[in-house]
Amino acid sequence: MAERLKDEVALVTGAAKGIGKAIAKRLSEEGAAVLAVDIDLEGLDLAVDEIEASASSVHPFRADVRSLQDMKKAAEKAVAEFGRLSILCSNAGIFPSARLEEMTETDWTRVLDVNLKGAFTSVKACLPHMRKQGYGRVVLTSSITGPVTGFPGWTHYGASKAGMLGFMRTAALEMAEFGATINAVMPGNVMTEGLEDVGEDYLRRMRKSIPLGKLAEPRDIANAVLFLASDEAKYITGQTLIVDGGQVLPESILALE
Repeated sequence: MAERLKDEVALVTGAAKGIGKAIAKRLSEEGAAVLAVDIDLEGLDLAVDEIEASASSVHPFRADVRSLQDMKKAAEKAVAEFGRLSILCSNAGIFPSARLEEMTETDWTRVLDVNLKGAFTSVKACLPHMRKQGYGRVVLTSSITGPVTGFPGWTHYGASKAGMLGFMRTAALEMAEFGATINAVMPGNVMTEGLEDVGEDYLRRMRKSIPLGKLAEPRDIANAVLFLASDEAKYITGQTLIVDGGQVLPESILALE
């Protein structure tokens, strides 16, 4: 096990599966103690068992990112359990599909509450602990969808992910006052559990649109998060890192033929 994050303590939201689980595992492999947070406690326990088989200390904690009180309790738990809180990976998110004409106010609010409000509550809950120690690393999981691209059925998702970047840029100015940074990774298509049921035809067409010819693995995103959470990125704040295999580069499909 490497030790790029030795003595650091990370809180990772949405850690029960997919990108969040990969982030929790990757940070723990590099020596960080991790509080893995999710609303799905059963899935979280399974994820922690899997991670601890090959990595360092990872503890589960059930919390709903839509609740500031829940996230304050999570931050306090990390400090009580491990002595400090130096890294936040705000990753929890949902991506249900609903075209605009059929989308309800409930559909819209649910996605914005989890994805965008969840970033706010997570960061706000962790800031006092980072301010106290004069150090912190925050990494948000945004997306290429919204900030750069669009996809039918995801107006609410795109708005939430673009909104995270507006939040990040002003937060970066405020957090710089006490030595903390905040950045965002912007994944393209990632082969998580959510894509397993979409069918091979969809996956084939999606791979065709990516210059590198394949979807990302969750660990690819986790590696980018690791960099932004490490000392190597100490002079980077308010920035984005696209991890998409070149998906946003082609001017049209003709560029890939």
